[in-house]
Amino acid sequence: MPDKNFRRTELGGKPLHPATQMTAYGYDPALSEGAVKPPVFLTSTFVFENAEQGAEFFDLASGRIPVPEGMGAGGLVYSRFNHPNTEIVEDRLAICDGSETALLTSSGMAAISAVALTYLRPGDSFVHYTPLYGGTEALFGNVLPQWGVRPVPFTDGTCKDAVLRALEEGAQTGPVKMIYLETPANPTNALIDIRLMREVADEWGTATGQTPLIVCDNTMIGPVFQRPIECGADICVYSLSKYVGGHSDLVAGGITGSAKHLKPVRQARGVFGFHLDPHSSWMLSRSMETLTLRMERAAASGRKVAHWLATNDYIPCRLLHPEYESDPRAQEIYRRQCDGPGSTFAFVVEDDRDLAFRILNGLTLFKLAVSLGGSESLVCHPASTTHSGMSPEARKNAGVTEGLIRLSVGLEHPDDLVRDLEQAFCSARDSSQSRSQVRSS
Repeated sequence: MPDKNFRRTELGGKPLHPATQMTAYGYDPALSEGAVKPPVFLTSTFVFENAEQGAEFFDLASGRIPVPEGMGAGGLVYSRFNHPNTEIVEDRLAICDGSETALLTSSGMAAISAVALTYLRPGDSFVHYTPLYGGTEALFGNVLPQWGVRPVPFTDGTCKDAVLRALEEGAQTGPVKMIYLETPANPTNALIDIRLMREVADEWGTATGQTPLIVCDNTMIGPVFQRPIECGADICVYSLSKYVGGHSDLVAGGITGSAKHLKPVRQARGVFGFHLDPHSSWMLSRSMETLTLRMERAAASGRKVAHWLATNDYIPCRLLHPEYESDPRAQEIYRRQCDGPGSTFAFVVEDDRDLAFRILNGLTLFKLAVSLGGSESLVCHPASTTHSGMSPEARKNAGVTEGLIRLSVGLEHPDDLVRDLEQAFCSARDSSQSRSQVRSS
């Protein structure tokens, strides 16, 4: 018998929490021999019941006719367009993010590229906050300008005038089609006021007749602690390799938003071949069941690690963590926009690569690797890795200094992580003192 609860969203007249819906929503065991968990649908193509159904499904998948409620992309056709494992995760991601619908892609950069290729054309301009993830910086700074699309950066996401100046600069060369945000920013953890961006976009649209699309990358903090769509963004993008995947064993991306905004992106995903494979989709559905637990535990551990860094007696450092923010405007944005700090943040020591590297090389539990949001704790030096493609001047303007170190706190016991930092800081301090004595002699 079909499970009538596989799309249940409420119980006793009250909505179910997203954490509850991550365990079963969108999957009917009756369609898979009663298996309590979805199988991996390893198939490239799907059989139609008859020729008429095949014609209908292609009309649905191509967007020639509207998709009925509850039919995902409109009927299974070919795995470059849709497949069951993808649709299960898309259903759950939309719930988790508080959006109408969602799409999966083969990577976070595929998600960003699909949105850009859908909404930007030669002669257009767009404005974006900086710094951004290094791959995004490369796409915006190196690739899109070759296609006649002009990016205009701004560095203050709390100031209306700063965004308006960027919009005015962009409008000098072409229509401004997009405001692109990443909040918290990677790797500085700077916060951007999404509601303010909505206000600015709407005012600009009233004045010019064209409202820029607001796209927000929510990867750094994740959907448990921030929902950009509910704050006024039109589209939200993710690297699902991070918190949602959560085990550093897959690469995937996600896009959330309204059906209206994502309909053309869905078409672009199929045309460009940005779809995610069935096995990675299945792995995501597995990971989403523990998403809230993992993120809440990692954030709690991150708070303890941040407290030690802020109070340590070995090497002075400045925390780039939302709960250690000194700017009152940023404090207010954090209280209004976020439900927690996440577990990825940075700290800044003296602007000295040698000192930063001594700290990094002294760590043993923290793994020296890029990425974030996995079960293991990671640490990296953005200026020499993820953001090394930026010019030194651009890194300086964005605050990505040689003394900035980014942490992603995982699921180890926080006391052990603190001890690891303590011994690395102690060793780096002693080494610095020895070097100073040698120089002075």
